[in-house]
Amino acid sequence: MGIAAYAVFLCPMNYEEVLHYMYEQLPMFHRVGPAAYKPGLDNTVALLELVGHPQNDLKCVHVAGTNGKGSTSHIIASVLQEAGYKTGLYTSPHLKDFRERLKVNGAMIPKDDVVDFVMKYKEKWEPIQPSFFELTVALAFWYFKRENTDINVIEVGLGGRLDSTNVITPEVSVITNIGFDHMNLLGDTIEKIATEKAGIIKHNVPVVIGKMRNEAAVVMKHTAVEKMALLTDASLMSDEAVPECELKGFYQNENSKTACSAVQILREKGWNISDDNLRDGFMHVTQNTGLEGRWQILSHSPQVIADVAHNEDGIRYVLKQIATVPHIHLHFVLGLVGDKDVDLVLQLLPKSATYYFCKANIPRGLPTNDLKAKAAHLGLHGEAYASVAAALNAAKARAAMEDLVFVGGSVFVVGEVV
Repeated sequence: MGIAAYAVFLCPMNYEEVLHYMYEQLPMFHRVGPAAYKPGLDNTVALLELVGHPQNDLKCVHVAGTNGKGSTSHIIASVLQEAGYKTGLYTSPHLKDFRERLKVNGAMIPKDDVVDFVMKYKEKWEPIQPSFFELTVALAFWYFKRENTDINVIEVGLGGRLDSTNVITPEVSVITNIGFDHMNLLGDTIEKIATEKAGIIKHNVPVVIGKMRNEAAVVMKHTAVEKMALLTDASLMSDEAVPECELKGFYQNENSKTACSAVQILREKGWNISDDNLRDGFMHVTQNTGLEGRWQILSHSPQVIADVAHNEDGIRYVLKQIATVPHIHLHFVLGLVGDKDVDLVLQLLPKSATYYFCKANIPRGLPTNDLKAKAAHLGLHGEAYASVAAALNAAKARAAMEDLVFVGGSVFVVGEVV
């Protein structure tokens, strides 16, 4: 350990210093990608032992999936808040503020609590050499127990079986869907990816699955039988049985069914959630939880919309949604991360749009000129810009009032504009 790293263990730190320490000293998937991924639960178990095994005292809903797990988690949390339950919500990654990852009744964890946790335990966890995500999971469980939450919605970070969150026995497990993402870590077939996601299914704990490919559903059903876990297929729910949701976008239809099915399981287990709570929870998601970046309208004339969709299935949904918005010309502010199959996304995008290529301010971001070159090879044309903000400003300047400006391709690009 270098002198600078050693010094942080000797002196008290303020919040900004703590955050810098966490970003710089701990491997962070958000920033550097697969190099930060530490498969297995040994580190998480060791961290949680240090802080008193808080996860054992928490009631939880566990949510995994390729797409939609963030929206589904927020919808479920919103309903629980409307029902009067003190609700913890753990999600990742954050868009703007690290503390977005840990909320109680929609309020981010106070900065002082982040500092207290790090200062109290950092010397003990240093020999464990945890990743950023492992440490954040331990912080979440510690904080939720300290806040004496009634129930907590816990979103899986990556995969499921070996994800750091997979140390809980929830009230219900939820798996939104299965698609191609993180293939270098989870497997190169739908069946392999589904097997990793199905790893959150626990013995005799009910599981809800969303609409997914048949080969993924087969894996889920087989695992549920093995685990004697009652499985509910949310895709079979009628549209009429699902409340109207504040969140827009075609993909939210399936997320709403999945969330509604999970709430029904909670009701059956004795959680007191009325029809009014359900309806209000669906209609007040952003107010209750602070969710951003899901088909979010940023401005009008020209209309500017941002969405965090970033893989093949997510982009397909977004393109269907764009097609329903009246506009003359599409201006696409695009940034991607470099550790995924970029061509898989680029080949889906419309050649008729004007592109504004950019890179989010993270090391994982694909360099702008590389993105422009890959896009040009597939018939997508535009200019490269030094920042996300510069790209968006250029798009808004060139767009006519009746045009549409879309910002996306990466969670991190959207995080810089919302």
